[in-house]
Amino acid sequence: MNYTIPTTSHESVLYVSFGSLARLPHAQLVELAHGLEHSGHSFIWVIRKKDENGDSFLQEFEQKMKESKNGYIIWNWAPQLLILDHPAIGGIVTHCGWNSILESVSAGLPMITWPMFAEQFFNEKLLVDVLKVGVPVGAKENKLWASMGKEEVMGREEIAKAVVQFMAKEESREVRKRARELGDASKKSIEKGGSSYHNLMQLLDELISLKKTRTCEKPN
Repeated sequence: MNYTIPTTSHESVLYVSFGSLARLPHAQLVELAHGLEHSGHSFIWVIRKKDENGDSFLQEFEQKMKESKNGYIIWNWAPQLLILDHPAIGGIVTHCGWNSILESVSAGLPMITWPMFAEQFFNEKLLVDVLKVGVPVGAKENKLWASMGKEEVMGREEIAKAVVQFMAKEESREVRKRARELGDASKKSIEKGGSSYHNLMQLLDELISLKKTRTCEKPN
């Protein structure tokens, strides 16, 4: 990845990733690209190579962003943990997959939630309504079971508006505060004496005990 995340502006870059399974139709990719550009905020966008579908739009958009230095596209895979831990990252657009949620929470980052299918809509409710560290973009339909028609595509204006409001420090102050608090709590949980540390040690003890039991039960 030949890209240096800007370090001059704290929490100024938006990270965009929809995981390895979700696939956005071309019309939505176009609207998302324009929405990110029109927001005026710097971004890093991870796109699967096969989402190109033989179209040159994404290559042209990538070149345009390289020239403007306002956005960067990473194809197929990105070192997500390293990116999320960078101080310039101000949040993530996520499909609400559980792994991405855990990584974002651990980094203390708020999320723009854009669920695609299955339990991701329930995960969004947890982030938005319970933990209050997520801001919904407005996705309503399960994309695994339904085909996305033109009327169901999230428009560039809606996307740009959501990004602008999300990245504005004043408007998202409380969400960011809660995200940082949750991030601190998650780090404490893996320290010695923390809940995650305790659970892992308990699991190891049980596995060791199980091995000893099976060893004793073996016939001589």
